[in-house]
Amino acid sequence: MTYTDNLWLFLVLIAGIIIVPGMDMLYVLVSALSGGRRAGLVATSGMMTGGMVHTLYGTLGTGILIALAPRLFLPILIAGALYMAWIGVTLVRSAITVAAVDQAPAPALRQTFRRAVATCLLNPKAYLFVIAVYPQFVKPTYGPVWMQGLVLGAMTMATQALVYGGVALAADRARLTLTGNPAATIWVGRGAGALLIAAAAVTLWQGLQGA
Repeated sequence: MTYTDNLWLFLVLIAGIIIVPGMDMLYVLVSALSGGRRAGLVATSGMMTGGMVHTLYGTLGTGILIALAPRLFLPILIAGALYMAWIGVTLVRSAITVAAVDQAPAPALRQTFRRAVATCLLNPKAYLFVIAVYPQFVKPTYGPVWMQGLVLGAMTMATQALVYGGVALAADRARLTLTGNPAATIWVGRGAGALLIAAAAVTLWQGLQGA
């Protein structure tokens, strides 16, 4: 797999995960409904900041692994791929729906930003996901680890900006889409699960080929 192919696979994977309705998306939506588009975009920037921290965590973890315990890289890659596949199977078997999303008292923009960052960072599953995913895509053969981390982080933040920013700019329509089409949200979740399974299979095969 070339580096370009690697990046496309990561983009498809991360877009599939971000587009699944979850706490991050719903917080952006509630912020936009309560405080308008500006509040929604501030919440989006908070989610992007949290995404940057997750990227740093994943890149540092992978870099330390490569530098200090290279023999563990393949076992962790395999374990990470299996974890990704397990999450994918869970999503495929799930039925994600969104209940009514109501307005709430609009906090100050600074508070909206801080809460958005906290919402993104206080999810323990996100850390497990990052440490499982990054060894699949950050590899010594593609160049300096820190540079690869910057690229993956930029791709993650750009995808968050497009998805969550779109939710913020079209809050009322987004609420109607999420709450009025349960079948659509179910299939979005299942589609993301299928992407995870496929990505796990591809990266596992590539890892074993390079072993």
